[in-house]
Amino acid sequence: MTTPLLSLTWTDDITGRQGFLVIDRLVRGVCSGGLRMREGCTLDEVTGLARGMSMKEALHYDGDGRYIPLGGAKGGIDCDPRDPAAYDLLVRYLRAVRPYIEGFWTTGEDLGLSQDLVDRAAAEAGLVSSIQAVYPLLDDEAAARRRLADAFAVEVDGIGLDELVGGCGVAESVLTALDRAGVPYAGTRVAVQGLGTMGGATARFLTRAGLTVVAVADLKGTVANPAGLDIESLLAARDPYGTVDRAALRPGDRELPADAWLSADAEVLVPAAVSYAVDTVNQERITARWIVEAANMPVLPEAEALLAGRGITVLPDVVVNSGTNAWWWWTLFGDIGPDATEAFTHTRRSMRALTDRMLTRAEADGTTPRAAAHAIAADRLPVIAERYGRYR
Repeated sequence: MTTPLLSLTWTDDITGRQGFLVIDRLVRGVCSGGLRMREGCTLDEVTGLARGMSMKEALHYDGDGRYIPLGGAKGGIDCDPRDPAAYDLLVRYLRAVRPYIEGFWTTGEDLGLSQDLVDRAAAEAGLVSSIQAVYPLLDDEAAARRRLADAFAVEVDGIGLDELVGGCGVAESVLTALDRAGVPYAGTRVAVQGLGTMGGATARFLTRAGLTVVAVADLKGTVANPAGLDIESLLAARDPYGTVDRAALRPGDRELPADAWLSADAEVLVPAAVSYAVDTVNQERITARWIVEAANMPVLPEAEALLAGRGITVLPDVVVNSGTNAWWWWTLFGDIGPDATEAFTHTRRSMRALTDRMLTRAEADGTTPRAAAHAIAADRLPVIAERYGRYR
């Protein structure tokens, strides 16, 4: 494991709460990685996420594309985003790290923070944009910024395109794994932890592909129905944090404990909420064939080893949830336009190819998909370094 290029801890002088920034590496002087806010966020967590961002950037490298890979980074704030003091804390954090955002850290929404909230806080902190560090790399900054703004204004069936592309990528990873295993979509059951941006979009795309979502978990607990949940109704009944109004439940829907999603009678589990959700103890309850990491780092490494020993495959976050980050840059650099059909087509093609390449490498090497993804990223780093300069 390499040492990050930069690692800092900020302590708020008003609340005493801490924020973190880790720059894993730079490419052409720039790095990319979202900003999360959650109670209990740690420097170690942010460090792992920053390392993962470096791999996500490398995995989506296309020598013929206009999207230039960036380095990996991540920010984190130790605070419940529902705390009344959270927004002012966010603004103070962004003011404190403003020189890094102006110079080389491009950031955006992550767990606990929406892009609208990040944009509003960034403006209040005196920033031009949360991604302004990448502007010098653009051929036509004005056109690129306009293209991205137009893309963020697109809605599909009441949900923003920026919320949907990540879930589209997760769903394509699932479908690719099913296709390779010869498992039909119809009759395949899914349990999702978290019905926020990523989990909600994933549930929608999988349902529309013909799979059946039998359980979803949020802060209030798990909602389950072995015959299948009405995902569109649940999505319409969410609050800004992904919690479903229980008044929207149908007669056949059951309310279960928060961790019941783990033992759901399903072939696919999608942890799409928090890191470290699956540990060495609760992994014993899982009977699904695939765990698909829509969240960042939801399965502890020790738990993943035990799951592999039981024949359960973990599709890793560095591939599965990389679609959102890639979509930002495909759009900004001009590989795609601000159009939903174009975005979904490009995301599906890219995520299917990447997932298939990872699973093929895992089979050939006799290793896990995560190890295969890391190997693919490691193969690409020297190529990127040769083309764009030192990858550090």
